[in-house]
Amino acid sequence: MIDVIVGFLDSQAFAQIVPVWGLVLVFLFMAVESSFIPFPSEVVMIPAGFLAARGELVSSSPVVALLLSIAIGVAGSLAGAYANYYLSLWLGKPFLLKYGKWFFVKPQPLERACEVFNKYGAATTFVCRLVPVIRQLISIPAGIARMPLAAFTLFTALGAGIWTAILAVIGYGLGRSSEGMTYAELVVKGKEMASSHLPLVIVCALVLAVGYLAVSKLVVAGRKQPPSA
Repeated sequence: MIDVIVGFLDSQAFAQIVPVWGLVLVFLFMAVESSFIPFPSEVVMIPAGFLAARGELVSSSPVVALLLSIAIGVAGSLAGAYANYYLSLWLGKPFLLKYGKWFFVKPQPLERACEVFNKYGAATTFVCRLVPVIRQLISIPAGIARMPLAAFTLFTALGAGIWTAILAVIGYGLGRSSEGMTYAELVVKGKEMASSHLPLVIVCALVLAVGYLAVSKLVVAGRKQPPSA
């Protein structure tokens, strides 16, 4: 699938439609990436940042085009995450464990995602958006557990926003510094750069999540204390 997409990015047909439909394609591909269907976000957001740097994504300035691509990418990620959330809420865990393989959802990764969510709570929807494989699945236990939609939206948008921005900025940097690079070379180089920095990003996300959990517990404990006489 990746080879097909990269081949399309390198085609003349793509060069002709990207100024008009580029952001629409970013939204659609990122929605797919965030849903049940396994799809690498690297082949979407890295080229989007690259095209923004070259002034080929939209007619605006490169920086505006970069910010637009990130915003649209996050919106697409939310759309796909909502699909997972509502389908999981409606279908339930037993159905997904039994028939999920037909939707690219294998029982073992699903069980693991549910375990992580049940153990660490809502903040996992933020951290796990940065973790390969489980990135798409973490919306499912959130739907099964009927996580409040506002909290789900906030944490998903934060996690997806960080990952989307990282990929787009990598593509933007390569677009500003590289000449004559094919899209295949761009995706490979960008994935290598993203992978090399991913552990640090996850650690920072974990620190933020732990801080959120600690503050939440303090707030809850404070509310439970009886008022002083």
